[in-house]
Amino acid sequence: MNEINAQGHQVDGFQVDVSTRKALGRVAVFMGGDSAEREVSLKSGRAILNALLAVGIDAFGLDARGNLLEVVAESGFDRVFIALHGRGGEDGTLQAILSQAGIPFTGSETLASALAMDKLRSKYVFAGCGLPTPRFRAMASVAEADAVLAELAVPLSVKPSREGSSIGIFKVRTREELVDAYEAASELDPLVLVEEWIEGPEYTVSVLQDRALPAIGLSTDHAFYDYDAKYVSNDTRYQIPCGLSPELELKLHELAVDSMRVLGCRSWGRVDIMQDQDGAFWILEVNTVPGMTDHSLVPMSAKAAGISFEELVVRILKDTLESDHA
Repeated sequence: MNEINAQGHQVDGFQVDVSTRKALGRVAVFMGGDSAEREVSLKSGRAILNALLAVGIDAFGLDARGNLLEVVAESGFDRVFIALHGRGGEDGTLQAILSQAGIPFTGSETLASALAMDKLRSKYVFAGCGLPTPRFRAMASVAEADAVLAELAVPLSVKPSREGSSIGIFKVRTREELVDAYEAASELDPLVLVEEWIEGPEYTVSVLQDRALPAIGLSTDHAFYDYDAKYVSNDTRYQIPCGLSPELELKLHELAVDSMRVLGCRSWGRVDIMQDQDGAFWILEVNTVPGMTDHSLVPMSAKAAGISFEELVVRILKDTLESDHA
């Protein structure tokens, strides 16, 4: 367990009163970890930590590597801001440990975190609740390739069910490509999701305390909005306003809020949605610990709504005060 120090910075127009700072107590920002999204998590965690320190909150960072039970047992903090992306921090594991320890934490609780992280099972929930999501099926072996192609229309998206940040996603059109993509995705997760690829604009909607923030339209010269486009490339295009009519953006917002509601998510998150050539919307997934880097979408959407990064972080953290009395 390694403590991470960061310098605070000046904040214009947003402050946290003394009583709130006292109520929040000592805050640990969990970041890094051991998942495939470690580097992004470290960037998110440092940005969050800087914001908390800038407004006078007693906070420190923890690179939560190794046994999370041991990390939590060595606590010395009153609550946790979870900035761990991917497995361990976003899939319900850490949430269950903190719940058992009686330590309040940001974001969704155990079941919702596990469901949202598992793209296959979250799609079962969407479909069961009547929410639009691309046609899909699970693929458990190469032997199922012909059955998949008979059931679903190409192109297809092949992805490990329980990874984030577009890690291990492939776009395929042929049986050979499907087999290769399955073998690559299954190395990351034996549970592989195959779904019909929606051709059209992509949107992302951030949800904060049950309200949707302005939607963002995404476009990239990459084959799709992959890891590089999300976190590395400087030529990804973000459209705010998103370009939809007010009526369609409202529908997009409603879908995002409903997506989080049916999974049982709380406090904050981000929903990725595609629009097909006929104008219909299709839910891809819900992210319960979205990125908070300088390329990230939730801070971008919050800024468009007039919410500074510092205010955004504090509002998410203040939601943990409710669990003190649950």
